[in-house]
Amino acid sequence: MRVGAVSRLVQVAAVVLVATAATPSRPAPSTPSPKTSLPRSALSVWTGRAWQQWWRSDAAPDRWPAPHDAVADAIDWRSAHDGVEWGELRLAGSGEARRLRAIVVRIDPSRVRLRLDTAFTRGGERAAWTVDEARPDAIVAVNVGQFIRTLPWGWVVLDGKEFLPPGRGPLSTAVAVDSAGRVRWIGPDALADPANRRGVVGAFQSYPTLLAGEGDVPAALQAPGRGVDVEHRDARLGIGVLADGRLLLVLTRFDALGESLGLLPFGPTIPEFAALMGALGARQAVALDGGISGQMLLRGAEGTTQVWRGMRRVPLALVATPR
Repeated sequence: MRVGAVSRLVQVAAVVLVATAATPSRPAPSTPSPKTSLPRSALSVWTGRAWQQWWRSDAAPDRWPAPHDAVADAIDWRSAHDGVEWGELRLAGSGEARRLRAIVVRIDPSRVRLRLDTAFTRGGERAAWTVDEARPDAIVAVNVGQFIRTLPWGWVVLDGKEFLPPGRGPLSTAVAVDSAGRVRWIGPDALADPANRRGVVGAFQSYPTLLAGEGDVPAALQAPGRGVDVEHRDARLGIGVLADGRLLLVLTRFDALGESLGLLPFGPTIPEFAALMGALGARQAVALDGGISGQMLLRGAEGTTQVWRGMRRVPLALVATPR
């Protein structure tokens, strides 16, 4: 990013923080004795008539067996293409996350083709993919994985060939697509077995895991000091799988002062984001590179295009195209 752009972003961020601090706080909810030592926070959703609180850090569930009615019912789903639908949520949180918007996409892998795309500068020195480079037949394009310097972190399979070996981490999750288009979720222990990596045509690895098993919140996300920063707020991006096998993509945007400032990297904590994925029905989920990297493109069958850009070029993207 150019120095001038950074300076402007810092100036805007300062204005937003002053505006946030000047906004009167809502009364703290009446709560029982704290269940965990997560930083105190809460999340509410706009139902179309009023704000409804649906999550509190001092009463955070350790498992999401089903979607939360208030959150699930707040989305007006729109069809983008055969097998792809999307909607938006308005959320109210704490601090700089006082007003957020979440873009939510559901993808049926049996009705689209999934592939991974990459882009680098000519000499390979820097990552170069953005949503503006998405292939013309893309229905959905979103950055995936995490990356260190230029390359993605962890396991990457492109067109059936292993590009990078598996990374190691207790909170990592791999998402793999086989030759039949089926999506597999592979935990760190299972990934160590080469048999679980056979038949894969596309795969990436990311962290931290937000939900595991049947909607279980990892212990590291339930209290501080367990290897995950549970206080840091940022724009978030994640991928999950629903009970019926559809994929769930969620991208958050700052929404306190209009869409023009949506790129500011203000958003939920990781525990709050895990709760959002669970409230939307995800059984398993993993965080992707959000912050200033998070970006997504969505094309409708009628030719309309929705784009949520990031401020950083990335090395890896998941793309859905028509079958």
